Amino acid sequence: MTIKYSELEIDTLLGISLHDISKEISSLVAESNIRNGFVNVLSRHTTTSVTINENETLLMEDVRQYLAKLAPPHHPYMHNDLHLRSGPADWPGGDEAWRAQEPINAHSHLLSMLLGNSESIPVVDGKLMIGTWQSVMLIELDGPRTRTVGVQVIGH
Repeated sequence: MTIKYSELEIDTLLGISLHDISKEISSLVAESNIRNGFVNVLSRHTTTSVTINENETLLMEDVRQYLAKLAPPHHPYMHNDLHLRSGPADWPGGDEAWRAQEPINAHSHLLSMLLGNSESIPVVDGKLMIGTWQSVMLIELDGPRTRTVGVQVIGH
């Protein structure tokens, strides 16, 4: 059995955005020389998600609108009450410096928990076994940012 781990970096867009990463994952599977097994795809962030669905323009807009309604950004979430929170004990400049850089993004955390941030996909004969209309997507919930996706290919 062979195990290969790689990372993708994706520059995302403002707010909620969806990014098809299927081609990049397929390339990493090909580079691994693993013909049969599976690939685990993991977002390494708490305000992003990884999912499999159809990459169709109007559906992507529906997803953005639905997620914004499901967890409205301007709802009074407790996580956003920065004056009630403390930063890490060793943060340079203390709590005030930490609060100055901390985003107001409770909605993004909640959506990430609901959507999940990993997928496991079978690999057969060196190909991802996803359906004709399926794409592996990174969903940005708090952009724009540069995001990292872990890709681990396991098999023979």
